[in-house]
Amino acid sequence: MTLLFDYYFSFRSPYSYLAAPQVERLVAEYDIAPRMRIVTPIAIRIPGFFKQVNPLWPPYLLRDTFRIAQMHAIPYRWPRPDPIVMDHAKNEVAEDQPYIFRVSRLGVLAARAGKGLEFARCASHKIWSGEVDNWHEGAHLTDALREAGLDAPAIEAQLADPAGIDAEIDANIAAQKAAGHWGVPLFVFNDEPFFGQDRLDHLIWRMKQNGLKQR
Repeated sequence: MTLLFDYYFSFRSPYSYLAAPQVERLVAEYDIAPRMRIVTPIAIRIPGFFKQVNPLWPPYLLRDTFRIAQMHAIPYRWPRPDPIVMDHAKNEVAEDQPYIFRVSRLGVLAARAGKGLEFARCASHKIWSGEVDNWHEGAHLTDALREAGLDAPAIEAQLADPAGIDAEIDANIAAQKAAGHWGVPLFVFNDEPFFGQDRLDHLIWRMKQNGLKQR
């Protein structure tokens, strides 16, 4: 029997990106399936977050994420442009956020079409791998839809009516809080939260206690 788990994912989170290929490998090895739940970044969910954060955290995050990328041989560079529009000198997040909302909405639509993990993997690779500049322009995200096995024109046409998509993102954020955490990547199995890509081993361990089988 396939065991399901929720995978809370933000396209601005380097840890979400670094988790995606690891989840992909686990899905290939074990009879599991993620339910992708796209959420907006903490910079949007918590106004003023970066004005309050400990100044030691951002440089540690960079060191830590580069280390994880090296360990798992995952190509990695901070995105160009950043999915969040902000003044880094002042730690001020702009009100207008065209990049993150478009890719997040596409992520929701991909999940509805049964290709949530595939699109998250393809799109986040274009954003974070360092192989693509200006990932938000041209056909890059359209290509990610196609690479994920989706009908790109049909998916993109649904962006014309974003209200229902945004409502689903809000519902994901509420469910994430109810599960017991606010960060990403977050994995939830049988109402038990596992926060961070370094908790995937714990997730699999718990699933094995619940009958998890290899494919």
